[in-house]
Amino acid sequence: MSNAEKVKTALRAKWEDAVVLIQDPRSDDMHLEAIVVTNAFEGLTTLKRQRLVMEVLKELFSTSLHALSLKTFTKEQWDARKAL
Repeated sequence: MSNAEKVKTALRAKWEDAVVLIQDPRSDDMHLEAIVVTNAFEGLTTLKRQRLVMEVLKELFSTSLHALSLKTFTKEQWDARKAL
């Protein structure tokens, strides 16, 4: 399983309602970009959201994942962004 798939699987296991979009711009499966959308982020700062995501992925970072560019949204924020 690729790191991109491992990231998706781990985040969806943590938050069942999560929409997880992953890109691998370097095509190396070690430097990924992710957008994570879940209502679990409601009321949290961007920093707290990112810390939650990174905690879920801690094991991957200790083995095979090197870098993750991360954007986090609630469903409402994501829907508003898509409407632009």
